[in-house]
Amino acid sequence: MSAVEARIAELGLKLPEVVPPLAAYQPAVQSGVYVYTSGQLPMVGGELPLTGKVGAEVTAEEAKKLAATCALNALAAVKSVAGDLDRIKRVVKVVGFVASAADFTGQPGVVNGASELLGEILGDKGVHARSAVGVTVLPLDAPVEVEVQVELTGA
Repeated sequence: MSAVEARIAELGLKLPEVVPPLAAYQPAVQSGVYVYTSGQLPMVGGELPLTGKVGAEVTAEEAKKLAATCALNALAAVKSVAGDLDRIKRVVKVVGFVASAADFTGQPGVVNGASELLGEILGDKGVHARSAVGVTVLPLDAPVEVEVQVELTGA
């Protein structure tokens, strides 16, 4: 078990299996020393625990937890191409999409779920640039979707 996976276990979490693509794309691709994940939904065991708009059917706190699930799914996708999460040199960028009710403006707080979890797992390597974007709808009516870019150490 890698040190990163041991840290995940210390937090009472488990690295999930890679979420299978919903369409014609790969969960993650590597280009040079970078791994780019596709947008990760908060799938747990092949299902979305909640659906709907944040600020309507889903609370901001529920969505924040779902964003953390997205980040964990993103780490699984990174491992699928990098082979070992200990190769992560740093998280470079996180982009979070929040399916938002018309008057909901708390997208940054929701995406903090992903950012905070990456920091808890990776420490200083988890500090990153970020965008938090409100959108009308996401695939499968998911409340949140997160994509991650990481830089790897050499092979």
